[in-house]
Amino acid sequence: MDSVPALDEPLKKVLGPATAKVMAEHLGLHTVGDLLHHYPRRYEERGQLTHLADLPMDEHVTVVAQVADARLHTFASSRAPRGKGQRLEVTITDGSGRLQLVFFGAGVHKPHKELLPGTRAMFAGKVSVFNRRLQLAHPAYELLRGDAEETVETWAGALIPIYPATAKLESWKIGKALQTVLPSAQEAADPLPESLREGRGLVPLPEALLKIHRPHTKADIEEARARLKWDEAFVLQVALARRRYADAQLPAVPRRPRPDGILAAFDDRLPFTLTEGQRKVSEEIFADLATDHPMHRLLQGEVGSGKTLVALRAMLAVVDAGGQAAMLAPTEVLAQQHHRSVTEMMGELAQGGMLGGAENATKVVLLTGSMGAAARRHALLDLATGEAGIVIGTHALIEDKVQFHDLGLVVVDEQHRFGVEQRDALRGKGKQPPHLLVMTATPIPRTVAMTVFGDLETSVLDQLPAGRSPIASHVVPAADKPHFLARAWERVREEVEKGHQAYVVCPRIGDEEDGAKAKKKSDEDEAEKRPPLAVLDTAEQLARGPLAGLRVEALHGRMQPDGKDAVMRRFAAGEVDVLVATTVIEVGVNVPNATVMVIMDADRFGVSQLHQLRGRVGRGSAPGLCLLVSEMPEASAARQRLNAVASTLDGFELSRIDLEQRREGDVLGQAQSGTRSSLRMLAVIDDEEVIAEAREEATRIVAADPELERLPALRTALDALLDEEREQYLEKG
Repeated sequence: MDSVPALDEPLKKVLGPATAKVMAEHLGLHTVGDLLHHYPRRYEERGQLTHLADLPMDEHVTVVAQVADARLHTFASSRAPRGKGQRLEVTITDGSGRLQLVFFGAGVHKPHKELLPGTRAMFAGKVSVFNRRLQLAHPAYELLRGDAEETVETWAGALIPIYPATAKLESWKIGKALQTVLPSAQEAADPLPESLREGRGLVPLPEALLKIHRPHTKADIEEARARLKWDEAFVLQVALARRRYADAQLPAVPRRPRPDGILAAFDDRLPFTLTEGQRKVSEEIFADLATDHPMHRLLQGEVGSGKTLVALRAMLAVVDAGGQAAMLAPTEVLAQQHHRSVTEMMGELAQGGMLGGAENATKVVLLTGSMGAAARRHALLDLATGEAGIVIGTHALIEDKVQFHDLGLVVVDEQHRFGVEQRDALRGKGKQPPHLLVMTATPIPRTVAMTVFGDLETSVLDQLPAGRSPIASHVVPAADKPHFLARAWERVREEVEKGHQAYVVCPRIGDEEDGAKAKKKSDEDEAEKRPPLAVLDTAEQLARGPLAGLRVEALHGRMQPDGKDAVMRRFAAGEVDVLVATTVIEVGVNVPNATVMVIMDADRFGVSQLHQLRGRVGRGSAPGLCLLVSEMPEASAARQRLNAVASTLDGFELSRIDLEQRREGDVLGQAQSGTRSSLRMLAVIDDEEVIAEAREEATRIVAADPELERLPALRTALDALLDEEREQYLEKG
C-alpha cells in the first residue's frame, strides 16, 4: 500500500477544503473511509414518491416529489411599498399528501423558471407550519432530469439514496461527494475472517459499500445492510471479548465465606426470607468470588428489588474471607443513606471492636469529602489496619491518601454516574485486582447489556420483595386541565392527613444566576420558552398556597452536606410532610412512609429517570401514587413518553421505549467516552440476534488468537473503533 491508504486519505485532498470543512464540522467525517461509512438513511424510488403526509415538524427533511402548481404573488411590504414584493408558492405532491414551498424576494426567479407543473425534484429544508399547513420555506432543490442516455425505465426504477444531511450540506451533495470516493471502496480491508463471512453467506466489504451507496435493487440494499450490521456488531464484540479475556488472565484472591462467619450470622438475623431472585443472584456472585480471577458482574435490579441486600451479602462474604469491601456511591446523600441502612441491617454485627458488638462483628465506616478532619483520620486508620471490613463512600474513597489493608471487593452503585477513571483508580487500591460488582437500577435490555456492558457478566433481579405496594401513575396535563393540578395538591393533603409523606420533584434549584438559563433539551423545549420550575420557588409557593399548614422543606444538591443530611433525616423521621427536591433523591433514598411523588415539568426528565424517581414511593405497605405534571400538548412526543411511563411499571419495557425514542447512537455511552457513536447500521433493540451471534463468534476467535495475529484487517478495524479515548472507556468500563 502507498504511504496513505486510500481510505485514510483526508477529504480535504479529495473534495476540496470547503466541502471537507462542512463535512468535518457538521457530520464528523474526516477521511474517505469516514465518508464511505456514512450510509444512506433510506432510499427513494424516482417512480414512487415519498409520503408527505408523515413529515416530522421542525426536522430537516429531504423529499422527492412532483410540482402540482406554482403561483407568483405580488404584495406590498416595508421593503417593497409599491406592491413590488414577490412571493412564489409552489405546491408539490407525492400522491398521498401535498406540501407548500415558499420563496420570497429575489429568491423567486430561479424556482419560478425551473419548478414548472409536472417537474420532479428532490427538495430539502426544515418543515414548519404556516396557516395550519405544513410548508418548507426556501428549500434547496435538485431537479431529477435523468441523464440523456438513461431510458425512462431505468430512470424511474433507480433508487436514490437519502443521506443523513444538515442544513449546510444537502443529501444530494453528499451523494455527489460519495460518487467521487466510491472507487476507493475496492481497497477496503475486510475485518471479517473469511470462514465466518462465507459460513454466514455475507458479501465482501467492498461489495457491501458499493451496494449500500449505489444499489440497483432492493435486494442489494438488504445484502449490504446485513453485512455492515455484522461488521459493527462483530468488531465491537471482539473489543469486549478481548477485555474479558484479559480480565480472566488477571490473578485475584478467591474469597469464600466461612460456614460460621459473619455472613451466616447476618442471614440468621434477617427478619424475612430472601426472594428466589435474590438467592439465585447471590449464588452467581459467590461462585464468582470463589475463583482466582476477578469477578466482573453487572447487577441489574428493578427499583426496590433489594439490590443493596444482595451487595451487602457479597461484602460480608469477602469480610468472612479476611478481605475488605468498598461501596462507591455517586452522591454524599446516597453514601450516608447506604451507610445508615447497612449499619441498621447489620445491627451489632457492624460494631466490631466496640462494646456490645457481636463476636464476629466488623466495623462499617463512612468516608465522604465533607467529613471533619478527626473523623476522617479515624476512618482512614480503620481502613489501613483492616479494622474496618466495610467502607461506604463517595469518590473521596479514590484519593491517594486512602490505603486499604486488603481490598477484596468493589461495589459500584449506579454505574452510569461514575467516571470510568474513578472505577479504575479504586480497582488499583487492591494488592491484587479486587472483584467488581456494578449495580444499576436502570433496567437495561439484554442487547444493550451485551453491547455496552459486554465485558461484565449480567445478573438480573426482577422480583419485588414481599410487602411492596403497587404504584399508580397518572399524567397531570396542567395546561389543558388546570383543575387536575389543583386535585393533585388535594391528593397530597389527603395522604399527609393519613399520616403519610410526599415528594415534589423539580428540574432546577432556582438560585442560579439569571443568565444561566436551564439547558434546552429538545425542540419542544425550544417552543416552550418558560424556564423549568425550580425547587426554591415551588417550595415557597406550595407552603403559602395549596399546601399551607403542612411542613414543607426543600432539598437540593448545592446545600451543605450536613444541611442535606439533616433534612433527609427529618424527612425519614416523619418530621417533614412534603419534601420539595431536585433529582438528588433519584436513587437509593428509602422512606417507606412516603406514598406520593409529584414530578413537576415531568417532560424535562428522561424515561429511566422518571422510573427511578417513581421508585422512591410505594416502598412500604401503603400503595404509592406518582403524578407526572406537564404543560406539553397532548399530541407532543413528550406527552407520549409520559403516557408510556404512566402505563407500565416494567423498567425493562420502559428502557426499550426510551431507546426507541432516542437515537441508537446514544447507547454506547459516548457521553462518557466523548466520541461519536460507532453504530451507524446496527439498531441495538432490533438486531438482538446479530449481536448475540457476533458475541459468540468474537469469544471463539479471541480465545483462539487473543492478539488477532492471524487477522490483521480485524486489528485495523479494531484500532479505528477504539481510538484512544474509547479504548480507555472500554478498558476501564
